[in-house]
Amino acid sequence: MDWKDNPQQAEWRATVRQFIKDRLPEGVSGTDPFADHEPTPEMESWRKSLAEVGWIAPHWPKEYGGAGLTTIEQFILSEEFAESDAPRLGGISTMMLGPTIIAIGNEDQKREHLPPILRGETVWCQGYSEPGSGSDLASLQSRAVRDGDDFVLNGQKIWTSGAHRADWMFCLARTDPDAPKHRGITYFLIDMKTPGITVRPLVNLNNFHHFNEVFFEDVRVPARNVVGEVNRGWYVGATTLDFERSSIGGAVGAQKALDRAVKYLNANKAKLSASDYSAIRHQWADRAIETSVARHLAYRIASMQAAGQIPNSEASIAKMFASELSQRVARTNVRMLGMFGQLTDSRAPFNGESAIEYCQTLSSTIAGGTSEIQRNIIATRGLGLPRG
Repeated sequence: MDWKDNPQQAEWRATVRQFIKDRLPEGVSGTDPFADHEPTPEMESWRKSLAEVGWIAPHWPKEYGGAGLTTIEQFILSEEFAESDAPRLGGISTMMLGPTIIAIGNEDQKREHLPPILRGETVWCQGYSEPGSGSDLASLQSRAVRDGDDFVLNGQKIWTSGAHRADWMFCLARTDPDAPKHRGITYFLIDMKTPGITVRPLVNLNNFHHFNEVFFEDVRVPARNVVGEVNRGWYVGATTLDFERSSIGGAVGAQKALDRAVKYLNANKAKLSASDYSAIRHQWADRAIETSVARHLAYRIASMQAAGQIPNSEASIAKMFASELSQRVARTNVRMLGMFGQLTDSRAPFNGESAIEYCQTLSSTIAGGTSEIQRNIIATRGLGLPRG
């Protein structure tokens, strides 16, 4: 397969590359599309630049403030942003919630929520996982009971990224406990300032606070904040999860980490024995091959989307491979550094980031669907194998 740009794609890539070169403020960076970016003057300048061309939500239709880009144009933009370490703003607000409201929400919901997202005035979080409902999300137990013009919500969510900074949450809750578990679920938009909501921090291995657990105690949610039909929220939630990217950012990130490590290895070759150098060199060769595979899997998904196809098992393959690759890259890096790979001190190689990255990647094969779930999807939907 020839993945080279055609003339129109090459021109678009050059346009994106030049825009980043001209408009990205010095010192502004961030490849994680879901990260919380501090509202510094430089970041606000970058936001204004992106808003001018509709690139805060490039995949949204123009009538809703997006750029209306094609699938391939979005892919190229994402690839160039990742290559340049340029922040994509909006996070799950633009990537997941906005498209769901555009596709399924009513006009009042579009008018209320889409403009503030583009202006950066509202931050959203996702209320899906519960202590007993992670991979088996349909078993969720948070309960919402109709009471006049409101629903009264009780329950708990966990691993809620950014809930401590969020203004709103899109949330799944059970509204019909007697229905089969994939039915009787409703999709709500919840103001996080509503009385009865408690957010408690969950600190990860790196002593970093990004996750939270959220408790709901008699929280009143207006019925007008239901997206789609009552008791059919599972399908709305599935639509939200369908708005995924091709994982090109992960492939580019792996390549950049690989390039940095190989540069360090070659610069410090004299400090290693011949056998140690040969062993780690061969491990990085394996990572280089795997990184190329990850990029090609991302290209495959983009090409399918451009052809009007819906990646299913293909998306699971790319997600599983990229997340497991991130762990292998981090592990190889720590092995290369030896005892220094355990340090988080800024005086250590790579400013002590290697140990942090090693711990951070532990969650990559859990978030967004575990590798076990992805393998089930690949086996049943991709290979047509029977369910066990």
